[in-house]
Amino acid sequence: MNRSDAKERIEKLRREIESHNYNYYVLSNPLISDFEFDLLLNELDTLEKKYPELITGDSPTRRVGSDLTREFRQFEHKYPMLSLGNTYNEEELLNFNERVEKVAGRTVEYACEPKFDGASISITYRNNAMFRALTRGDGTTGDDVTQNVKTIRSIPLKVSGSNIPDEFVIRGEILMPRPVFNRLNEERLSKGLQPFANPRNAASGTLKLLDPKIVASRELDCMFYFLLADNSPFNSHYENLIQAGRWGFRISEGITVCRNFNEVLQFIKKWDEEREKLIYDIDGVVIKVNSLALQKELGFTAKSPRWATAFKYKAEQVTTKLLSVSFQVGRTGNITPVANLEPVFLAGSTVKRASLHNADQIELLDLHFNDIVYVEKGGEIIPKITGVDRTRRDENSQKVIFISNCPECGTPLVRNEGEANHFCPDYLHCPPQLTGRIEHFISRKAMNIEGLGEETVDLLFNKNLIRNFADLYELKAEQLIPLERLGEKSAYNIINSIKASVGVPYHRVLYALGIRHVGETVARTIAKRFNSIDQLIRAGYESLTGIKEIGPRIASSIISYFQDPENIQIIDRLKSYGLNLRGEEHTIASGGILAGKSIVISGVFLNHTREEYKEIIEMTGGKNVSSISSGTSFILAGDKMGPSKREKAESLGIPVISEEEFLKLINED
Repeated sequence: MNRSDAKERIEKLRREIESHNYNYYVLSNPLISDFEFDLLLNELDTLEKKYPELITGDSPTRRVGSDLTREFRQFEHKYPMLSLGNTYNEEELLNFNERVEKVAGRTVEYACEPKFDGASISITYRNNAMFRALTRGDGTTGDDVTQNVKTIRSIPLKVSGSNIPDEFVIRGEILMPRPVFNRLNEERLSKGLQPFANPRNAASGTLKLLDPKIVASRELDCMFYFLLADNSPFNSHYENLIQAGRWGFRISEGITVCRNFNEVLQFIKKWDEEREKLIYDIDGVVIKVNSLALQKELGFTAKSPRWATAFKYKAEQVTTKLLSVSFQVGRTGNITPVANLEPVFLAGSTVKRASLHNADQIELLDLHFNDIVYVEKGGEIIPKITGVDRTRRDENSQKVIFISNCPECGTPLVRNEGEANHFCPDYLHCPPQLTGRIEHFISRKAMNIEGLGEETVDLLFNKNLIRNFADLYELKAEQLIPLERLGEKSAYNIINSIKASVGVPYHRVLYALGIRHVGETVARTIAKRFNSIDQLIRAGYESLTGIKEIGPRIASSIISYFQDPENIQIIDRLKSYGLNLRGEEHTIASGGILAGKSIVISGVFLNHTREEYKEIIEMTGGKNVSSISSGTSFILAGDKMGPSKREKAESLGIPVISEEEFLKLINED
C-alpha cells in the first residue's frame, strides 16, 4: 500500500469509526460487534503508525468515543475518564505483562475482575454525600445525570465508615439485570415499540432519559470498579475497592488479586466458564496493576492507561450454511437483507436467520450462496454474520447481489447520497408500507387507536376492508364481528376507539400522517408555524426551511408528500370525518407583559414543558428566539441549561432568570 492508498483508507476508516462511535455511545444502537469495531480501530492505528505524518488530532485513535447529548448539562471530569485497551488473545496479554514488568523490574501483582458490560458512570462524593454523577462523555467532559443516578437504589446517596476522603470519585458500570431487560422488551413489543438490542443498550438508553421516574421504574443496578482521590485510604487498587465496599458501594465479588501472570490466565479461564451463571452481562475481564505507585509510574497514552487492559471474550460463534437471502420492506420503505441459514444451535437457541444490515455489509463480506458463514449472537436479539470461510466455498457458487427492485411491488429502489439503506419510494402502493403506515397512524403517540395491533391491521388489509388509514373511519362493527380472533366486544371497542380519535390534537394528526422525516418534535413545530393543514399544503420551500428545526431534507419531504394527489384525497377524507387538521388560534397580546421582549428558553422545567412556555411567551406578547445575541432580553433557564449558553449570556450581560422568577413575572406564581 502506497502513501496515497493509505491516506484514502485512513480517511475511510475514520469516517466508519466515528459513525460507529455515534451509534454506540449516543444512539445506544451499535451496528457491529465490539470485536469488529476493534479490528477497524486496530487497522487505523497500524496505518497511522506506519504513516505518522497522516495523524490528526481528531483521529478516533486519539480519543474516547463520546456519549454527550444536548439535553444534559456537561461538566469536566476531575480525573480524565479514558478507555481501556482491548486484547482478544494470550499473546497480546503476555506482551502487556512484559511491558509492565520491564518498567517495574519485577513480577507484578494484578487486581483482576469481571468486565461488566454496561454504561460507564463517574460519581463524585463530597463530605460523604453524592455531589455529581457524570457519564463518560468524551473522556474529558461528561453529561450530568445525577438526578437519574439517584433513583438507582444500589448507589448510596450518603456513605459512612472510616478513612473516607473529604472528596473522592468512584466509577462503575450501570447495569440492567437480564430478567428486567427481558420484561422491558416484552412491554415494548406489546406497545409496538422497537426492543432494546441488549442489556447494555437498555441501561445506557435509560440513563439518558429526561424523566427520573421512568429511570426508577427500570430497576437499574451498578457495580463499582475504581476509586480515585487525592488521598486514597490505601496504596493498592484492590484494598481501596474493598474499603469502598465497606462504605456501602457494590463491588464485584469476583475481584481477585493475582500474584503473577499465570494466575491472571487462570482467572480469565474461570470467568469464561462462570459468566453465563450471572444475571448481568460480562464481556471479558479487566486486568489492572494493583500498586498505585506503579500505576503512576506507568502513566497513560493519549486515550488509555498503560497499567490496565481488558481481555475480551469473543462472542459465541458457530458456522453454518447460507441458504438464501430475503429482502424485507419496512414501514418507511427501507430494505433490510436477512440471511436464511441452515438451522444451528447458538447461545441457547436455534438460529435460522441472521441480519445482513445493508448492501455495503453484503459487499464487505463478499457473500456467495451456499457459503459456510460465521454467525455470532453476542448479546444481540438478531444474530449476525461476521465472516465467511472462503476455504470451503464452492467455486461455482453465485455471488449474493443486492436487489434493484422492491420485492413487494417491483418499484426500482432508491439510495440517497450519504445514506446506508436502499428504500422503495412507492409508499402509496407498496403493501408492507401501506400496512406499516396504518400501524404508525394508530400508534399510541399518534392517533392512539386501541384494539388494533399489527395482526389485526394485516387481517383487515387482507380482507380488503382497509387500504389506507382513512378507511378506518368507514369501518362498521358488523364488518369486524365475523373476523377471526375478534368477536362482538372487541369489534365495538375498536369502533369506539376510532371514533374517539377524532379528538386527537392537530400536531399528533400531522405526526400520524407518516410524512417521511417528520417525527413528533417536527410535527409540533410545524403545527405552531402553520395553523392548519391547508396552510401547510400551500407552504413553499423557503417558508419551510425558514423554520430553525426544518432543514432541506425535511422541507423537500413535506412538499413531495403534498404534491401527491392521493395524499390530498386522503387528507380531504380525514377532514370529512372530523379529525383535527387545524390548530387552536392563539391571540398574541401586543401589549402584554412580555411585549417587545426576545426570549431564549433553555433547560428542563418543572411546571410547564418547553413548548408550553413558548406558547405562554407568545400569548403575553413576547418573541421566542433560538439563539443568544445582544438583542436577547433574557433567558428563561430550567434545570440542566447548557453551559455554553450560560457562558455566552454572562459574556453579553444578558439576564438569566429561573422558572420560579418567570412565573412571578407573568403573575402565575
